[in-house]
Amino acid sequence: MGEQPIFSTRAHVFQIDPNTKKNWVPTSKHAVTVSYFFDSTRNVYRIISLDGSKAIINSTITPNMTFTKTSQKFGQWADSRANTVYGLGFSSESHLVKFADKFAEFKEAARLAKEKSQEKTELTSTPSQGVAVKRNVLSVNKPGKKKESAPGDLQSPLTSESLNGTDDERITPEAPQLPEARAEPSQNALPFSHSSSSINKHWEAELAALKGNNAKLTAALLESTANVKQWKQQLAAYQEEAERLHKRVTELECVSGQTTAIKSQKTELNQTIEELEMALKAKEEELERLKAEVESANEFRTQKDSLTQKLQDTESRNQTLEAQLSDLEQRLESSQLEREAFRKSLRSLLELLDSKIFELNELRDTLAKLLEGS
Repeated sequence: MGEQPIFSTRAHVFQIDPNTKKNWVPTSKHAVTVSYFFDSTRNVYRIISLDGSKAIINSTITPNMTFTKTSQKFGQWADSRANTVYGLGFSSESHLVKFADKFAEFKEAARLAKEKSQEKTELTSTPSQGVAVKRNVLSVNKPGKKKESAPGDLQSPLTSESLNGTDDERITPEAPQLPEARAEPSQNALPFSHSSSSINKHWEAELAALKGNNAKLTAALLESTANVKQWKQQLAAYQEEAERLHKRVTELECVSGQTTAIKSQKTELNQTIEELEMALKAKEEELERLKAEVESANEFRTQKDSLTQKLQDTESRNQTLEAQLSDLEQRLESSQLEREAFRKSLRSLLELLDSKIFELNELRDTLAKLLEGS
């Protein structure tokens, strides 16, 4: 192969929507390798990108192309041969700047190569035309043979080889056959026969090129058929993914029902706390009453001892209740934290579900457009 990669980077590839000419249509699901290639046989530069085995960019750089940076990480250029506009999204501004610099460099190289090829064409065609003119002049000015040489002189300038020169004339502009042509009239038919053989070679080359194009078109047709099968498989996979997401939604709805149960448990805990607080207040009132009775009834020491014991029991129960209250508060806080974490996870799952549904809708629209286009 005469084509070699000279610079590569990674980017997301887009093409302009052929219908609206405004919206970008992504041609790759993720960032792919985009490379500059140099074809030494044709002396041209090309931008090529493959997504698997499919070529999503195949653009030949011409001197009239322009790469435009539309944002800090996005650039585009128009390809009139492919009748589309390509867009590249880079991960950083430095990658975009480097790609744009390479584009300008290879565009200038393509312009210089085109000018050199034009100069070579002009230099090649000028000596060949001079040789053809010399042959015609010699054939016309040859004494006594003007009528025999006239048909050859009229026909040979009409061929493309007479105008641009044959292969032999391109290599050696000084034709050695001129003295022999002056000696024998029969040699006047040699340029015409040589031109006819060159024309036959030209048409054979054209036929070979057409056969090659036919083979390429057949390969492209087979590739498109394989792509259709692959798209059908992807569609089936996306349908399975949609069913899985629907099941996930059902599970999330069940989890939402569990959230309602947690709310009811929280309500019950709040009620229990209120009841404990009321009981605590009642115990405190009872304790105050007992203290008042102890202070007012000094004569009943035995009763005071019993009341003191009751007071100790009440204090121990109070501590137990306080411990239970603190435990309930900790449980309430942990329940609130778990509820908050559950809300966050539920929200993230819903966002993921929305993004998947959006991607499925976009894929469905893209497949619908492809089906309509096919």
